[in-house]
Amino acid sequence: MNPQRFINIAAHLPEMARLQPDTPAIIFPKGNIRLSFDELNALSDRIAHGLVRNGIGRGVRTALMVPPGPDLFALTFALFKAGAIPVLIDPGLGIKNLKTCLAEAEPQAFIGIPKAHIARILFGWGKSTLKTYVTVGRRLFWRGFTLADLLKHEEVDISFSPAPTDRDDTAAILFTSGSTGPPKGAVYSHGNFSAQVEALREVYDIKPGEIDLPTFPLFALFAPALGMTAVIPEMDFTRPGSVDPCKIISAINEYGATTMFGSPALINRVSRHGAEHGTKLTTLKRVISAGAPVPAATLERFSRMLGPDAEIFTPYGATEALPVCSIGSNEILGETRAITDAGGGVCIGKPVPGIRLEVIEITDEAIPVWKDSLRVPPGRIGEIVVQGGQVTRGYYNRSEANRLSKISDPDGGFLHRMGDLGGFDEKGRLWFCGRKSHRVETADGPLFTIPVEGVFNTHPAVFRTALVGIGIFGSQRPVLCVELEKEAGADREQIRNELLEIAKAHVHTLGISTFLFHPAFPVDIRHNAKIFREKLAVWAEGKIQ
Repeated sequence: MNPQRFINIAAHLPEMARLQPDTPAIIFPKGNIRLSFDELNALSDRIAHGLVRNGIGRGVRTALMVPPGPDLFALTFALFKAGAIPVLIDPGLGIKNLKTCLAEAEPQAFIGIPKAHIARILFGWGKSTLKTYVTVGRRLFWRGFTLADLLKHEEVDISFSPAPTDRDDTAAILFTSGSTGPPKGAVYSHGNFSAQVEALREVYDIKPGEIDLPTFPLFALFAPALGMTAVIPEMDFTRPGSVDPCKIISAINEYGATTMFGSPALINRVSRHGAEHGTKLTTLKRVISAGAPVPAATLERFSRMLGPDAEIFTPYGATEALPVCSIGSNEILGETRAITDAGGGVCIGKPVPGIRLEVIEITDEAIPVWKDSLRVPPGRIGEIVVQGGQVTRGYYNRSEANRLSKISDPDGGFLHRMGDLGGFDEKGRLWFCGRKSHRVETADGPLFTIPVEGVFNTHPAVFRTALVGIGIFGSQRPVLCVELEKEAGADREQIRNELLEIAKAHVHTLGISTFLFHPAFPVDIRHNAKIFREKLAVWAEGKIQ
């Protein structure tokens, strides 16, 4: 192994424990549980010893199904230290998807709470590959060890040296949310995670000793690596759009949070409560929201809750590559919002340092090798492709998905096709125009979701819209699905006529004349913000026929 390439993402934790041993690493307001950096590091060391002793060591793929809490943090860092490969899947994906994901990931070990083990046995998850079982809590009728068993041995005060993993060694398998097609397991290397940590630190100027309120479990794991105290709010992490805003607000104010991460759905819910009650969140320096475009109205409401020097940032990326671009609410509200409202797409800012970003001709075919002729000129919409340290190299056990999503670079490495559409403006900023698979191909040419929906979302009675296509690709009929702000008392016919007038006012929406009102759009489990347009298309087709 080349010593210059040695890197283990878990090494951030013992370093922070050395620099700030007594600083809280994680705080759980529910139960008033705190672990300092020194305590979290020591606990993960003990667990790592126990894991290795029981066969969960370097290269062992390990399904981890433990809810956010002290055990999840300690286990995740212990697995990284041991060189094992945690397999992380959102439990909200559903029984069928969970079984498929676990079959694809081929885990050799399973760590979970009793409920997860019961589901594993009942539904046959991973039965052909699993050999080692660890229960977090009380073990019932199944085989294996408990977390308490792993901690019962003599290595109580013996530190654990992180496995000498290579930059390119697999660190974890993280499954996508499945918002466009079946969930896929993105293969993260230790280098990918380290590049993410450094990008977040640099782009958002995050300093050790800050207080973070992460409302998404994966982002919560970045906090200790960045030296921040993670305050884990009391909430259902699979339903961020239904969060109790009072619990989020009280956690921010009680612990003096300086950073917050939240999905657009959570930011929307908290901002509506804040607007109604005149809430202020004066300790926050920055708010980060990702997972889907954040409406300008939501940014405006939440901004009023912040101090004069604070800002909301909306990084662009995906499970396979994050962060890719970033932009702040000051620029959005002061400049780009007007273009979005006129149908220009959503500005997602400039590429972050270290990211190469290209926009290429739209095609659904594989692109084996990069050529400069693939690029489209500035101002034209194409597919977004990226290259950089935080870009994952492929999906586990998904050769066809890899063939379609990766482009070999003759100069070395690869580029990843984001599956998103967008284009550069004259200032070098990228404008997001929607998913490639969601474009509507009419007889008159393509329509892109975000630019079309943006003009209709300006109607005061509209919460959000979704463009879908009905019929044969190439001659599709565009249909706009509409979710209203308040259904009660709404005059749908009047709203329909007003939307029709909006359509006539813009060149790219002239062909839209069918509007269908939907009670509540289906959205993804992870962020409650990505619209399942495929499901809406089926619904719309049924309504029209």
